[in-house]
Amino acid sequence: MTTSILIVDDDWAIKESTEEYLRLSGSTVKSAQSGEEALEILSSFTPDIVLTDITMAGMDGLELTQLIKEKHHAEVIVMTGYSADYSYEEAIFAGASDFIFKPFRFEELNLRIKRVLREIRLKKEHAELVEKLQELAITDGLTNLYNSKHFFEHLQKEMKRHNRYRHPLSLLMLDIDLFKQYNDTWGHLEGDKVLMKLGEIITDCLRAMDTAYRYGGEEFTIILPETDLENARLVGERVKDKLANETFYPDRGVEKTVTISIGATQLTGSDDLHSFVKRADMAMYQSKKTGRDTLTAVTGS
Repeated sequence: MTTSILIVDDDWAIKESTEEYLRLSGSTVKSAQSGEEALEILSSFTPDIVLTDITMAGMDGLELTQLIKEKHHAEVIVMTGYSADYSYEEAIFAGASDFIFKPFRFEELNLRIKRVLREIRLKKEHAELVEKLQELAITDGLTNLYNSKHFFEHLQKEMKRHNRYRHPLSLLMLDIDLFKQYNDTWGHLEGDKVLMKLGEIITDCLRAMDTAYRYGGEEFTIILPETDLENARLVGERVKDKLANETFYPDRGVEKTVTISIGATQLTGSDDLHSFVKRADMAMYQSKKTGRDTLTAVTGS
């Protein structure tokens, strides 16, 4: 991967020689003779590293470093002469990643660039790890749907959005019929296959704005923003029918189908989070009572 570098120095000889060395080393290089010119270049060029002198006419290197750290995604190496009235601490405090004295050997500059690039890579890997851990904290590992903790957090946000914009908001509660019996008969590994397949089906049936959750055990829930009860019912029926048409093979020569019971409801002005979820849950249990493999849609008071 090619390294991109912006050199900022009003000493023409140093700027030109450093630029030539870095180009020969395989880097993509641009240069500027002032902080102001550097900021103009940064509006259309995103370097990995900015190599800037401290003492320049107009904007000095520390001010430029602060602006880069505030507004751009680039690491900064600060250059200064031995007699300059600036310290390493000042450069680091301004946001620089490293500090090098002029005149420098290009081998030393190369080592410092490599060190900063290694820091960039480690920061990126750390950010990716944090993002992955955050995702794991709100995701069910078996179905790849969100978990119940995230369900309540997200539902609260959607209810606040409903109260602000008055767009309809609906909720589906789903439960796999006779799932304990299926698990007891064929084992939890086969039961997990059913859970994973239902997770896939739910994901396939949703729009980008919809979110689905493994609520617990064999229960699932779907939040449907900007969706009235009739359209929520259609989504639920689609999920129900797709699962009913799936064939599972829990043992050699054995074919099984699995069904779900669903409750659907739409948020009303008198609802709080508890009443909204409870009504969907009660509608789902009504589907269980009326023979399973069905959807019950209820309105609020």
